[in-house]
Amino acid sequence: MKYKTLGKSGIDISMISMGGHEYLPNHKSRGFNEDFEKAITAGYIFPGFGGENRKNILKASYDLGINFYDVTHDSEKDALGRNFLELPPPYPVYIQTRPEGFVYTYDEHNKKMADYQTLKAEAVRILKLLRRDSIDFFNFAFMKSALEHDPEYLAKISYNIEHLKKEGLIRFACADTFSGESTYLKQIATGSFDVVYINFNLADHQGTKRVFKEAAKLGMGVVAREAFMKGSLFEMAKEAGIENKTLLAHAAMKWVYSFDEVSSIVYGTGKAEHLYDSASILEDLHMSEEEQNLIEAIKKTELFKTYETKKNEEFLQ
Repeated sequence: MKYKTLGKSGIDISMISMGGHEYLPNHKSRGFNEDFEKAITAGYIFPGFGGENRKNILKASYDLGINFYDVTHDSEKDALGRNFLELPPPYPVYIQTRPEGFVYTYDEHNKKMADYQTLKAEAVRILKLLRRDSIDFFNFAFMKSALEHDPEYLAKISYNIEHLKKEGLIRFACADTFSGESTYLKQIATGSFDVVYINFNLADHQGTKRVFKEAAKLGMGVVAREAFMKGSLFEMAKEAGIENKTLLAHAAMKWVYSFDEVSSIVYGTGKAEHLYDSASILEDLHMSEEEQNLIEAIKKTELFKTYETKKNEEFLQ
């Protein structure tokens, strides 16, 4: 495994991070694609998370030296906390997570995240699920509507980050949003955040223009997700007639890593062998001519063009 320092956190994290999603037979993530409302309800735990297959993937992550883990809904949080007790990591590890039902469009104007006592209680609740004393990286994913609804919203978030840190409930704060560039830039400008957590891939790349640059000025790290566009990359491969999906996946990840600001890619999988394969690319991040050709073929597809246009519009709104 190779490691990069995650901005001003001073922590060296593995360039491959392990996502917390578990998967249905149709390859869609569990929880969100079983019952979305239950998946974003605090305290609801879907049965079967953290089973033998997941533990095998966890063992593979230890074997590879992965030390950064991202979990979303409560079933993933609980499973990771339980699995870490059953299979203790052989070295220090770091967890990134978020308050349940507070983020994105799950809570109108993200009001709960702005109330310190409510957010503090949620952090305490999460720590019980994770079986840990402090949340390493806490994800503050609010939308533009929160800023429009409450002119003091950013000040409240900065206060909450500062005091959660003072109380030892969190170590670092992650800026995140689905409201695009303007909201990311406002988050960064507060100086309260340590990390940018962002969708970043071949077709969703506008973050390089301003977000990465402003984050770098303040010493913030960047963690990327959705390198494969939630699987859309492989639908594009079908249109392009690409059969070697493994090589395409390598090319897509190498493209993300070609931006020095990126410290790590969050990688989700239901198979241990896929995790090993993803880590193998770190041995040589130079993109071969064949890999470059695959990327060019993807960019020529109608699916790619449509996806890129949509993502550009969303990010630059």
